[in-house]
Amino acid sequence: MNAATYVYPWDVVGDDSAAETIAGLGVDHAVVAAFYHATRALTPRHPWHRVVVAETSASYLPVGDAWEQVLPPAQRWVDADDAFGATASALAAAGVPTHAWVVVDHVDGFDAPHVMNAYGDVYPWALCPSHEAALEYAVGLAAVVAARSDIAGVEFEAAGWYGFDHLHEHDKVAGIPLSEDELFLLSLCFCDACLDEYQASGIDPAGLRAAVCARLDSRFAAAEPAARGLPDADLAAAVLGMRTRVANRLRGAMVREVRTQRESDFPILFHANPDPRRSTAFTGVDVATLPKGTGLVVNCWNGSTDNVTHSLGHDASVNAGLLGVRGMGADYEALVSQAVAMREAGASGIRVYHSGIASNADLDAMRRAVSAFHKAAR
Repeated sequence: MNAATYVYPWDVVGDDSAAETIAGLGVDHAVVAAFYHATRALTPRHPWHRVVVAETSASYLPVGDAWEQVLPPAQRWVDADDAFGATASALAAAGVPTHAWVVVDHVDGFDAPHVMNAYGDVYPWALCPSHEAALEYAVGLAAVVAARSDIAGVEFEAAGWYGFDHLHEHDKVAGIPLSEDELFLLSLCFCDACLDEYQASGIDPAGLRAAVCARLDSRFAAAEPAARGLPDADLAAAVLGMRTRVANRLRGAMVREVRTQRESDFPILFHANPDPRRSTAFTGVDVATLPKGTGLVVNCWNGSTDNVTHSLGHDASVNAGLLGVRGMGADYEALVSQAVAMREAGASGIRVYHSGIASNADLDAMRRAVSAFHKAAR
């Protein structure tokens, strides 16, 4: 049983007390961003700054000559050549092992093949895993992380299909509320590589595109969302089958790369959702088809254990992701009971988001939740 928290390198680099603060949470390890997308983050305790702006997707550790032309550029906003390594070193001195947090198909400011929806609109924040270039990119991420001796495990976020329904900068898309079915349809990719994949799966791409557009256009003209997706159940199943096959090809290649450098007990986890239609950071998966010897982190930010129970029963450890930041909507008074409920539901671990951006009161709640989880796991 294990409990961990998420950390950005800028939370630790330059703050001599940060690693001890994280260790004081009682976590078994910290999950530190190694490759991450653009973001703007508060740093409420840092002695140098209060706001960090990560302008684009970036590498927080050196990638080496072999991958320099493939992977994101080095970050410029943390005063360290190897910000990840400096963070891992500080955490190690405080007795906290480091796992790598690697964002795969959610990118920005990066020249790569992206998802194209049924209308021909390109999503520059979402790599399309059907492309060989995206596969090479993902394998490069895995190779760089696996080569590091200061990494004790890895979590891959958005490793599969990423799409419309995750936030983008200055979003203006809430005018028409969309159902989960409609978000799925708006996330389907119709780039050239995906057209080939559809045909290889026995799907008529033109017919699928027409069905998707007709369904979405009816929603854009209606007053309320409708809880239905593609009208043809066989077509819907074939589309999900194609997406599962493509995403598992990507995940399998990453796992194989890691295993060429690390032993079988090196933890490899995927941020995932047991609903295979989802295209968010916790990307939809068919849990039964995941690479052997890997595990999941499922989103339980709403306090429900449903994603845990729906993911059990396969050859994969299931870890519950909990939200510990009140400003993002966490119920910090319920965090302890949520942690215990996840263990009782069958979770083998918890991941608490996020110690760097948390208030001091949030950290106190995280500490109690971690302690309660450890006690429940005995």
